[in-house]
Amino acid sequence: MPSPVGHALGGLTAHFLIARGGDERASRPRVAVTVAASVAPDLDLLLRFVDGRNHHQGASHSVAAALVAAGAAALLARALGWARPMVFALAGGAGWASHLLLDYLSVDTSPPIGIPLLWPLAERYFKVPWPFFLDIGRTLDWHTVRHDALAVTWEVVLILPILLVTWWSRRGEA
Repeated sequence: MPSPVGHALGGLTAHFLIARGGDERASRPRVAVTVAASVAPDLDLLLRFVDGRNHHQGASHSVAAALVAAGAAALLARALGWARPMVFALAGGAGWASHLLLDYLSVDTSPPIGIPLLWPLAERYFKVPWPFFLDIGRTLDWHTVRHDALAVTWEVVLILPILLVTWWSRRGEA
């Protein structure tokens, strides 16, 4: 599964893909919501500290969770008095969905393998047969740190050009 760096770049790419015009592209709150939503599904890793069980790649890695994120972003925008809360709903949902896409396209070495994309409608885990991204280790030994540095570099090499092309192609839109 990609690192937070890869997920943040994916979220920023999603931001530029769905922004309608310069005002939305330049909106810092909208960027913040999209990028935060793009890394948020991995907060399920923290649940291990609560009960000692692996909750990663559970319900938070589903389309249903992306819809909940969209609703939460709209409620947050409304509570903070931001204009057009539905724009923030789209940002939150798109950011969350970018996380799902990158996880789907990644090597997964930690069971359960894949993501429960259609939870709760289906218990099946989905995984691309030919992954693009490396997995990220969760220990601090030298071998894992070196592997993770290579994985993050590879994420930047793959995602940054897509981000730049997306930004560049949309920059002239009013």
